[in-house]
Amino acid sequence: MKWFCAALLGALALAACEQQRDFGSEVQQVGAPANLPAYFDCLRDHGFTAVSAHRGGPAPGFAENAIPTFENTLRIAPGAFLEVDISQTADGVLVLMHDDRAERTTTGSGALADLDMAQLLAFQLEDDRGQRVDARVPTLAEALEWADGKTVLELDIKRSVRFEDVVAAVEAANAMSRVIFVTYSVDGAARLARLAPQAMIYTTISNERELDTLDRRGVDLARIVAWTGTDTPPASLVEALAARGVETRFGMFGEGRNYADAARAHAQIVAVEDAEEAARDLGASALQCVTAG
Repeated sequence: MKWFCAALLGALALAACEQQRDFGSEVQQVGAPANLPAYFDCLRDHGFTAVSAHRGGPAPGFAENAIPTFENTLRIAPGAFLEVDISQTADGVLVLMHDDRAERTTTGSGALADLDMAQLLAFQLEDDRGQRVDARVPTLAEALEWADGKTVLELDIKRSVRFEDVVAAVEAANAMSRVIFVTYSVDGAARLARLAPQAMIYTTISNERELDTLDRRGVDLARIVAWTGTDTPPASLVEALAARGVETRFGMFGEGRNYADAARAHAQIVAVEDAEEAARDLGASALQCVTAG
């Protein structure tokens, strides 16, 4: 926490640092933005870059897509968003799991489509090294309840799961203002926007024509953030997006990254595997936008 408060004092007023008091192993989190479009506008207007923790920020001793992992990520990277994967059990429960099968991330086995929730809860989660951790696969409802007031969840919906079911779960949790839906095509974004006009949406954008397509389909571009892939996006594309009021998100995965490059590329949010290092490289400036709007 020393590096964090030092960076914060350099960029923010002392009052902002009061939001991050260290109580031993517990940290008071900065909270989630109350207005996501305004938050992203603030990032773009001020040249700030925020951190998105891929699969919630797994680390040794912390499994992907697990609530204890989320808590750890917010301790080491305050203000980070958490990208999570949404799958569905045989009995229709929406859960956080990336794979179609249980073997890689749990002590159990079998296709998720063949496992009901009771069977899934019998398995322990494992970290990326295959070590058991004291956690079970969480439901989407549990994750939404946990995240309330703490962070924003970025919902990567697996192909076997219907958008309608995830939208219904988010609405039931009164969480539409604190999640972002991940889509991978203009068609997917347009369909999601029809189901949930107030939703914030990430979608793959490779050129300005795709923005025109979304606009013609009645999608509010103020609620779109462009995913440009895992390479640094061309400056011309970032500029064209910004001119239309659309923010940029891209991924920096693997070791040896200088995450400050994301800020130099004028990206508003960067998806990473090492949230702690990314937060260190980028500093705490993005926290100023949490109260935007």
